[in-house]
Amino acid sequence: MNKTLLSINNYYYMRGGAEAVFLRHNSLFEGAGWGVIPFAMRHEKNLSSPWEKYFIQEIEFGNDYSFLEKAARAPKVIYSLEAKRGIGRLIQDQRPEIAHAHNVYHHISPSIFGVLKRAGIPTLLTLHDLKIACPAYQMLASDGVCERCKHGRISNVIRHRCIKNSLSLSTLIFFETWVHRLLGCYRDNISRFIVPSRFYREKLVEWGMDREKIVYIPNFADISSFSPCARVGKRFVYFGRLAREKGLETLVEAAALAGVPLTIVGTGPQEEALRNLASMRGADIDFAGYQKGAALHELIHDSRAVVLASEWYENAPMSILEAYALTRPVIGADIGGIPELIRRGETGDVFEAGNAQALAAALEEFSRMPDPDIVSMGREGRKWVEEEFSSRRYLDRVSSLYTQLL
Repeated sequence: MNKTLLSINNYYYMRGGAEAVFLRHNSLFEGAGWGVIPFAMRHEKNLSSPWEKYFIQEIEFGNDYSFLEKAARAPKVIYSLEAKRGIGRLIQDQRPEIAHAHNVYHHISPSIFGVLKRAGIPTLLTLHDLKIACPAYQMLASDGVCERCKHGRISNVIRHRCIKNSLSLSTLIFFETWVHRLLGCYRDNISRFIVPSRFYREKLVEWGMDREKIVYIPNFADISSFSPCARVGKRFVYFGRLAREKGLETLVEAAALAGVPLTIVGTGPQEEALRNLASMRGADIDFAGYQKGAALHELIHDSRAVVLASEWYENAPMSILEAYALTRPVIGADIGGIPELIRRGETGDVFEAGNAQALAAALEEFSRMPDPDIVSMGREGRKWVEEEFSSRRYLDRVSSLYTQLL
């Protein structure tokens, strides 16, 4: 008899990195013969699902709600009774063997985990960020990497207005974190936490979490969706969100210092500032906007290397695995989980995060490197993905963990 997986995430459509892992995870287990039941928030962009009758009402913080509407939604952000009732009906009707959650913060909320625990259903939570430790997700403040909330000092989220520089939002998130910890929503009800980077495992243990409950399972890339390419271009490329934590000001400065061409792919709140900085520094930078699929792959194939200049605790960027799958080496900052995904001199190089001179030196080195050496690094990266970060390896690792819990 096939087993049933209850797969939980705020959104049931391709929205970001967490949703990509969530949806691909579902497809892998369906392909392996599991019954997969999603539980999510209703949304106009959702994929069609026969289980949507159990989904909860949409809460979309980008919407222009009135003050009364915002006040009515605040309790749901902290502890959703609707989600608690919905998950209760679902498991009563369907009785899944195991539950696996991804992002539930602010929408579904962790109210569901106690229901699953009382029903005897082992529950896993993949940590795509540091929210379970840092109320503001990123361990990042206006003055850089921040660990002020360590040892339970979560009032710092209010003191430093960590949520969109808003006192009201930061206060709401303070109360959210306080309630969740008081009730033990995560601590007492989650069977295992999955982290895609060893760095996150060690950081969470350092912050007081039980090492025995944290399991390292890296992300994966579907290698069949990425074609290798032996040609080598002159330009370097970054692709992703244009936001402060991505270190793109450092990258623009480094490209100007090194005198190398750079393509920046993506959109985000920093775009105008980055364009102005590139113009002021006389850097050869092409802003390609949002790209995906074949168009994005072509830009990467035309590049020399992919660059990640992040200045926060990145988890396990999918962009690194995708660059390798497209046979491109990666130059990455030595922060968070990035260094463990780069073999220096074999699949790319690592530089000091936030140091434009160090990044410029790496860019210059790669610009002078013979094309065959670039090709060789790219091939090593793809081989590494095939061996360690394939969908087959991911399925085996997660299936083994499910078996242990069942």
